[in-house]
Amino acid sequence: MTIPHRNINFPTAIKFGAGRIKELADHCKACGIKRPLFVTDPGLASMPMVQAIVEDVKKAGLAIQVFSDVRPNPVEANIISGVKAYKAGMHDGVIAFGGGSGLDIGKMIALMHGQTISVFDLEDIGDWWTRADASKISPIIAVPTTAGTGSEVGRAGVVTHPVTHEKKIIFHPAIMPKIAILDPELTLGLPAKLTAATGMDALAHCLEAYSAPFYNPLAKGVGLEGMLLVKENLVTAVKKGKDIDARGNMLVASTMGATAFQRGLGAIHALSHPFGGLYDAHHGLLNGIIMPYVLKANRKKIEKDIDRAAAYLGIKGGFDGFMKWILALRKEIGIPHSLKEIGIDVKRLDEVAAMAIKDPSAGGNPILFTEKQYKSLAKKCVTGDL
Repeated sequence: MTIPHRNINFPTAIKFGAGRIKELADHCKACGIKRPLFVTDPGLASMPMVQAIVEDVKKAGLAIQVFSDVRPNPVEANIISGVKAYKAGMHDGVIAFGGGSGLDIGKMIALMHGQTISVFDLEDIGDWWTRADASKISPIIAVPTTAGTGSEVGRAGVVTHPVTHEKKIIFHPAIMPKIAILDPELTLGLPAKLTAATGMDALAHCLEAYSAPFYNPLAKGVGLEGMLLVKENLVTAVKKGKDIDARGNMLVASTMGATAFQRGLGAIHALSHPFGGLYDAHHGLLNGIIMPYVLKANRKKIEKDIDRAAAYLGIKGGFDGFMKWILALRKEIGIPHSLKEIGIDVKRLDEVAAMAIKDPSAGGNPILFTEKQYKSLAKKCVTGDL
């Protein structure tokens, strides 16, 4: 086989360690940011932790303001409101703070405040990203407070379309944050259920990147090591939420998953995106529920790779052992077995399948499922037919 041309990127500067949020103002100055817009969700914005961080940045002489009109599944209106706040405050950079929603909307505001086109004109299709005026994109510092999406090192954000309810992936290489601060102390207060759901998101990224059919050995290796960190730390992070080492390792696993998925994602995400858009369900929780159904459906293409992964992770029994581990992990940390357990029914399977086959993640699945196959797979995820 002739190895195809590939572009490989690992450029974000990562500042890892407990207490490193104290460096935020210094990193703003290093990026030339004097008037940062601090973008987060309303729940975090009201917390003393965030208020203390904002005060520290103010004391350093920076004109920081907070924007928190961010939904758990972000929509275009959140971006429009954020752009208004950015312009009104004459900001020159963004601090994106929080889980995937806060990080993604922060990145979208940094992207869109200087554009004259719709955010959906920059969907991750072909070279659509070249439609943006890259000179108008502001620098971004990303600070994750959950260990799941890895958006702090990503070149994309996810926004739900207001009409079709499709989750659209918006891409531009210049929205990759300049600096990511991975401070595990910021994740200590995350409830067990959210720790579990976001941890399964990180695992899904690592697993799908590792299993994708494209050539990128760096990303494949990163995905494999990310799975090991999840295996060794997720249960502890869920059950002993104050364990700083487990929290720190899960933050790194999350970052690794997003670094790796430039190799590709797959049917787990191709299904979780439409289910999330149509039912407003948590993305990581959806990934955790859907994971074993897609793993089984992909078996004939990925069995050898999963056998190797199982051996590296110290799991006996190859593919079957790996599947048993996934199922046992989900049960131990409280991830439901079926989508019906979180209120999702079979009434919209035609819509889910039609959206899944068009989702950008579908192209990275080891098997290119048909719309009919996606409908069948989606039904199994709802009913629990594994």
